[in-house]
Amino acid sequence: MNCALPAGLCRAYESALAALRDMLLLALRLYIVWVFFKSGLTKIEDWSSTLALFEYEYSVPLLPTTLAAVMGTAGELLLPPLLALGLVTRFAALGLTVVNAMAVISYPALWGFECPAAIQSHFFWGAGLLVLLAFGGGRVAADPVVWRKLCGRAPGDCR
Repeated sequence: MNCALPAGLCRAYESALAALRDMLLLALRLYIVWVFFKSGLTKIEDWSSTLALFEYEYSVPLLPTTLAAVMGTAGELLLPPLLALGLVTRFAALGLTVVNAMAVISYPALWGFECPAAIQSHFFWGAGLLVLLAFGGGRVAADPVVWRKLCGRAPGDCR
């Protein structure tokens, strides 16, 4: 970055921006974790209702209803803890993107005019997941620590 400020001030500015970015990525991760994990807990709380929803309300393409229910619920319960820790962040974000996309595709009521906020929420979550796919979990995540242990250097440090 070309900075017209003195070098020390420029480094402080860049450091502050990086810290802000990391805190925003952490907040985004935790918000998405809360949404998806809460949905998964709701599904396992009353499994018979979940199976009925998948059978009569949702029309997941190409999958038997029970398999779709198990896969969707598993995705909502197993991927959020990874995202919360920032462990394999991009993998977890990709998996939750698939879960989110399948929810939008398989539940046509989301597209109705009765509740436009429902589809907007899914688009918002999808946009947040795309941010995590693009930027990863930031420095307040397990990924940089694991990367450093496995590779002997920080991500992006091209020696």
